Amino acid sequence: MNITLKQAEAAILAAKAKAIEINTLMNIAVVDSGTNLVAFAHMDDAWLGSIDISQRKARTARYFNMNSGEIGKLSQPGGPLYNIEHSNGGLISFPGGVLIKNSDGVILGAIGVSGDSVENDHIVAQAGADAIK
Repeated sequence: MNITLKQAEAAILAAKAKAIEINTLMNIAVVDSGTNLVAFAHMDDAWLGSIDISQRKARTARYFNMNSGEIGKLSQPGGPLYNIEHSNGGLISFPGGVLIKNSDGVILGAIGVSGDSVENDHIVAQAGADAIK
């Protein structure tokens, strides 16, 4: 099952609203269950370097069916996934990538957000994911 464009756009709008609420500028990417980009937003003056990071965070979450920050916890030196960020053309293993699920818990895709602290990236991504139920 894949996220629809309408759902992806709703996730983007919710994430943008949260970014505005916390006074930050973000790049927001939504991928489907096959990690294909469905929707993207670059807020005016958001960091250009975060465009790629937002997309990689979304893909990272979907590749392993867990939030990107959880991958980060497992990929520390001595951890079971140490150096995993070098796989799949480069992963992002810090917060800001969140799975998008429907009301039945089926994974539809993921959202990745980058442009501020990883804590704020995660908050904004979670707001986008929560808009889809």
